[in-house]
Amino acid sequence: MRVLLKGALTMNFADYFPMWNKLTPAQQNTLKDTVTFRSVKKGTVIYNGSMDCIGLLLIQTGLLRAYILSEDGREITVYRLSDMDICLFSASCIMPGIQFDLIIEAEQDTSFWIIPARVYKQLLEASAPLSNYTNEIMANRFSDVMWLIEQILWKSLDKRLAAFLLEEAALQGTEQLKLTHETIGNHLGTAREVITRMLHYFQNEGLVKLTRGTVEITDRKKLAALADA
Repeated sequence: MRVLLKGALTMNFADYFPMWNKLTPAQQNTLKDTVTFRSVKKGTVIYNGSMDCIGLLLIQTGLLRAYILSEDGREITVYRLSDMDICLFSASCIMPGIQFDLIIEAEQDTSFWIIPARVYKQLLEASAPLSNYTNEIMANRFSDVMWLIEQILWKSLDKRLAAFLLEEAALQGTEQLKLTHETIGNHLGTAREVITRMLHYFQNEGLVKLTRGTVEITDRKKLAALADA
């Protein structure tokens, strides 16, 4: 994990933090004096439940994946965060009601600011707009969790897989997705072998073309119809 020198710490921070103009000059100065800026490589685990509360993450560029890990080692993605998104759960110590362990990993090379938890908590207690904004983020994240639960309970795997491939194509900006079957399984919370069987079915139906380490979408329209069915 690379830490930049103090002169670069607040680089464009005001442009990325949505509530900047809602803070008083003193509160703005507090943030300027305490935020740190870091860059990590793809695959870096930034936070897990066993780590100390590191603070809130405000992403400048890149992609973070937040997921949970079962006792038998199976992963499932809860949500993903990209440019200008804020991760609250890395500051779970200011939210004592949070009872689950979340792992946050960089899916791409990522740069972000860290707002110390104690500083953010201090600002929350003094700023009603910031408190409302934080509650809104929290509500959105729990909506993501509820959506995920609904998908698992009520939506078949073929539809979930089709939706995931379309989402990934939007993130990568290409129809040729650099994804292993194991990676897809980790996102969807199922075994690699199950994903392999489903992808071969998709290939037989003309929806995708499979090569080593790549899934190419060949019929976006039919894939979208399946995802929305």
